[in-house]
Amino acid sequence: MRSKLVLLSLLLLSGLGFSQTFDLKGVIQDANSGDPLVGVSVVLKNSKTGTTSDFDGNFQFPKVSKGQTLVFSYVGFKTLEFLVSDNPSVVIRLEEETKGLEEVVVLGYTSQKKRDITGAVAVLSSKTIEELKPIKAEQALQGTVSGVVVTQQSGAPGAGFDIRIRGISSNGVNGPYVIIDGYQGDLSVLSPDDIESIVILKDAQAAIYGTIGANGVVVVTTKSGKRNAKTKVTLNSYTGFQETTKKLNLLNATEYALLLNESYANGGQTIPYPNVSGLGTGTDWQNELFNQAPITSNEFSFTGGAEKMAYSFSASDLYQQGIIGGSKADYKRNTARFSLNADLSDKIKFSTNLIYTYLDRDAFNDAGLGSVLFNAINIPSTFSVYDTNGDFTLIPNTGYGIEIINPLAQLENTYNDYKLKKFNGNVRFDYEVFSDLKVIARMGFNTANSDGKSFAKEVSYGGKVFDVTRSSVSQNRINDNDYTFDFFGEYTKTLFEAHKFKTTLGTTVYKQYGTGLFATGFDVPNNSWANADLSLALGTSPDGGRDVSAYAYDERRLSFFGFLEYAYKGKYLLTAAIRRDLSTKFGPDNRVAIFPSITTGWVISDENFFKESKTLNFLKLRASYGVLGNDQIRNNGYVGSLSGEGMYVFNGTLVNGVAVGALPNPKLQWEEAKKFDVGLDVKMFENKVNIIADYFIDKRDNLLIGNIPVSGISGVFAPGSGSPTINAGAVENRGLELAIDYEDKINDNLRFKVGYNVTTIQNKVLEVNNDSGFLEGGGFGVGQLPPARMQEGLPIGYFYGLQMDGIFQNQAEIDAHPSQAALGSATAPGDIRFKDVNNDGVIDLRDRTNIGDPIADVTMGFNFTLNYKNFDFAAYSYASLGNDMVRNYERSLTDVNRLNYVLDRWTGEGTSNSVPRVTTGASNNNLFSSYFVEDASFLRIQNVQLGYTLPVDVTQKVGISKLRLYTSVNNIYTFTKYRGFDPAATNGAPIGGGIDPGFYPVPRTFILGVNVNF
Repeated sequence: MRSKLVLLSLLLLSGLGFSQTFDLKGVIQDANSGDPLVGVSVVLKNSKTGTTSDFDGNFQFPKVSKGQTLVFSYVGFKTLEFLVSDNPSVVIRLEEETKGLEEVVVLGYTSQKKRDITGAVAVLSSKTIEELKPIKAEQALQGTVSGVVVTQQSGAPGAGFDIRIRGISSNGVNGPYVIIDGYQGDLSVLSPDDIESIVILKDAQAAIYGTIGANGVVVVTTKSGKRNAKTKVTLNSYTGFQETTKKLNLLNATEYALLLNESYANGGQTIPYPNVSGLGTGTDWQNELFNQAPITSNEFSFTGGAEKMAYSFSASDLYQQGIIGGSKADYKRNTARFSLNADLSDKIKFSTNLIYTYLDRDAFNDAGLGSVLFNAINIPSTFSVYDTNGDFTLIPNTGYGIEIINPLAQLENTYNDYKLKKFNGNVRFDYEVFSDLKVIARMGFNTANSDGKSFAKEVSYGGKVFDVTRSSVSQNRINDNDYTFDFFGEYTKTLFEAHKFKTTLGTTVYKQYGTGLFATGFDVPNNSWANADLSLALGTSPDGGRDVSAYAYDERRLSFFGFLEYAYKGKYLLTAAIRRDLSTKFGPDNRVAIFPSITTGWVISDENFFKESKTLNFLKLRASYGVLGNDQIRNNGYVGSLSGEGMYVFNGTLVNGVAVGALPNPKLQWEEAKKFDVGLDVKMFENKVNIIADYFIDKRDNLLIGNIPVSGISGVFAPGSGSPTINAGAVENRGLELAIDYEDKINDNLRFKVGYNVTTIQNKVLEVNNDSGFLEGGGFGVGQLPPARMQEGLPIGYFYGLQMDGIFQNQAEIDAHPSQAALGSATAPGDIRFKDVNNDGVIDLRDRTNIGDPIADVTMGFNFTLNYKNFDFAAYSYASLGNDMVRNYERSLTDVNRLNYVLDRWTGEGTSNSVPRVTTGASNNNLFSSYFVEDASFLRIQNVQLGYTLPVDVTQKVGISKLRLYTSVNNIYTFTKYRGFDPAATNGAPIGGGIDPGFYPVPRTFILGVNVNF
């Protein structure tokens, strides 16, 4: 009886167990985007029973029971083991596999896995770009890539950026060559939302681009659809406001009046403000100019694909007003992009990517002598914006010069407009001849049409240089075009399972052509912007005609190239390249040049003697050397042209005519960059730590230098003429790069990543082969000698001036010091004491010396990201150390306003040894010297962003796969001792770029945004 009861119990328990099996249903999604994943493998652990997800990411697994484990695996994503509960419906979210050594990097003509790359290559992903939310794509490179420095020419909307890869190597063009989806493009007009990745080629890896790779190469890949993917609709939108990050510490009305009284008294003149008690603080001209300005951005896209094709479409709209001038300085960018790739047959693949861009920018004079900011800095706070009649206050000439005017009136009377319509893209065909051989033909193109208009309103500022006695309108229309055609073949072969070859041979044809038309009309009807058009402004110029001019250009390059990629057992790596370029920018005897390169790698961690370790997971040694070229000079530099102005006598009468312009140089040659690099790639602690280190030497020979001083008998000083461009110098940059990333997770809910990069650069000019041994550039004050030089043995663009050696405290110190009278003015106690650099017993301009370097010794970047459950946080910062900047935004006139550091001026013996006395009398204190050079080192908190993604089970109820809300602040704060608006600003000039004329500050931006995926 007992045995029967036991058997019955076992049968009941077994039946109960079988009754708990059920069919598990669910959907599998990308944890980051919320998109459904197609074809995910779902297998019962330790069995062969399984299924896959369908086109919508759905799956069904029959007869599972609580406590069993399902394994979800998908290419490019982390494998997930899921413990079955009693819930019959689940949402599975797979995390993308951390991109590592197997990541494929697009290098332009070819692509390689990261582990096989033998050059100095950096990759910036779309995720980083999304976290930074840059207005322009170039901003995403600030502080995120070692060896790359990005500077902004102005904080005005739409202002340009300068990208420098491993320093400044030329006194000409230093910007990199930009490739977008295989053709030459313009990064500045590309919407950041359209970018999938940015790859930086920093060393001889760029040699395959020959004549255009000397300054480095930026390879941009735009986003595309995925095959076998359901249509994904995305909306990214944000809105926010901007404000200035800094205002200069200027004197208020009372401080100014007291200082001016002292200055007049020291100059032996009657004081202008006998009673200062009622002045108060006066007008804050910076407050009058700066305002909060809106910014909005909207981007819409949809992507998807089938088995043999994928598509993508996106459109974006950006609008930004300036923190100065509002709509007088705004920027609008509209883009539309379409991409398609498809298999036309088993052997032929087709792809295309087309982009349309529309830009509309209004601007005003925002930097330099007479600019809006310059005027706001120099006008005293004792003046009001408006006079008693409600009109703009006129600034007198006496004591203020003829260029300082009311900045609010200047803005009111500024009318400029610039519109650009650009269409660019590419078409590509891949033909697989047989399994090892592939032939590629592709064509990329850019065509742009721009229209510019400026209106000079008839206006009087009270006898200033900006007075306009006759209204005029100037218009221009420019058409720029280029195309790139590449035809090349790739042959890939593996022999004996150890030797892997890839050979590429091809040709590239590049043509650039365009036209420009310029005209000015006078006497605009009603003196109004509404009527500012050439068709209405029928007045002629003072010469009796209409001012018109035009140009046309047509330049071409023809290239043949080949490179070999070889790997032995995956651990001995070699890439050798050679390119032959022909450029029409050079004369017939020097048009052709050949550029070879070799890069090598040794994966040490694959050697038998390298024991498997949890501490050191991967180690690769790299080395490279190559010769690259640069032909970025003015067109037709090797021939003469009739672009000069001449005056001739015909029948006893002077007649205007044309003459030879810039002198030709038929022997003009290529500028050559000789690049050497040795580096290490390291992965440690189960691949959680990634280290990339490089040492590099970049030597630039045969520098293409224009405006070389030549004898005046050749006519170079005639209007429209100039000296020739010749190969006349050399520059060397050498330095170290280090990038470290650490990524880990504390638990399933908390993940983080920390990144740091640092670059050191030593820049030195090796030779300047002209009569003087140097080139000058830049400007300081009015009528002074150029303050920057390019000279052998010193950094390019270093500051050349007098060396300040304190302040004279009394007459005895003056008598004991070499005379400074040769500088032009008598010296008194309280004046700057200059060093006798050449020890000849006299202080004069021959005592000028190196007083500063605008090139940073060290640049650094630091970033930190954190993910906790549905929250995400990101912070980015970058720093520049050792760079100097010249303070050139203070006008040296008697009655202008000053920064409040003059409150620490010399007022008597022992009161100051750093700031000279104030006086209306003549002195040498305003001569260019180290007194005006400041340390412009800085640390900038670039971006902080906080986001929250709503739970999927909530958003799916309304048909949304992902909904993320975020807020961010860009350009939060800059730590610096520099007194000016922005220590990072530059006009981009290699010689004179570190001189600050009052740069428009980069605004601080507060943003609230949303990312939605359907």
